[in-house]
Amino acid sequence: MKKIIDYTLFQDGDFNIKVISILKLVVFLIVVTLLLKIIRKAIYRVDKIDVAKKYSIYSLARYLIIVISIISGLQMFGFNLSVLVAGSAALLVGIGLGLQNLFSDFVSGIILLVDSSVKVNDVIELNGLVCKVQEINLRTTTVLTRDDKYIILPNSDLTKNQLINWTHSDLASRFEVTVGVDYSSDIHQVIEVLKRAVDGQNSVLKEPNPFIRFTDFGDSSLNFSVIFWSEELFRIENIKSELRIKIFELFKENSITIPFPQRVVHVNN
Repeated sequence: MKKIIDYTLFQDGDFNIKVISILKLVVFLIVVTLLLKIIRKAIYRVDKIDVAKKYSIYSLARYLIIVISIISGLQMFGFNLSVLVAGSAALLVGIGLGLQNLFSDFVSGIILLVDSSVKVNDVIELNGLVCKVQEINLRTTTVLTRDDKYIILPNSDLTKNQLINWTHSDLASRFEVTVGVDYSSDIHQVIEVLKRAVDGQNSVLKEPNPFIRFTDFGDSSLNFSVIFWSEELFRIENIKSELRIKIFELFKENSITIPFPQRVVHVNN
């Protein structure tokens, strides 16, 4: 049995692979896999931390364990890492210069996971694109757009560019729907009807209270804004659409007119 375990499968100079080394590696991989599962369960069992932060903590722990495992695995087979690194220093410098953007993405990924400025399930707006963060990896971040398309973004795009995080400090955000009415309308009646429309709308929060603002005297209409808060940030355009439909129906019931653009033309005879 000892001869089988110590049998050399491959040898090149001082480097050799024995059966015992393969067995050790298999056991080592099983232990690492079990360790990752235990750490994941332990992290996700904590109730005081939200899901997004749990994901970040586990991702950092997983990457750290994987790096340590690779180094330990190489040493298990007899690799002298110090000699390997010293011998390939010039090559690593050349590769590093050629892969600056790639390394920038890796560093940005670590920053995102550590400082939690952007987390999983956050709704963000980047260059006019509103999307929901699905997954943050070490090099890329996967997001889902409102038209249900998945986009893979380099992490450096999230750290270098200015973006809006709708859910950074609070789940609810403020939104606005505008509408114009005829100059002959009773503004108090308009405000009351708009208040009824927004108060009966699903997914609109009662606190903070929605309110109506008379914004301006337009060229052809009196302009109003319906201000409200909602936690349905990712699908907010659907909520706005439903609110506009409700406003239109209530305006028809109360004979409130939404005017067409009008121009007065004077013709000299």
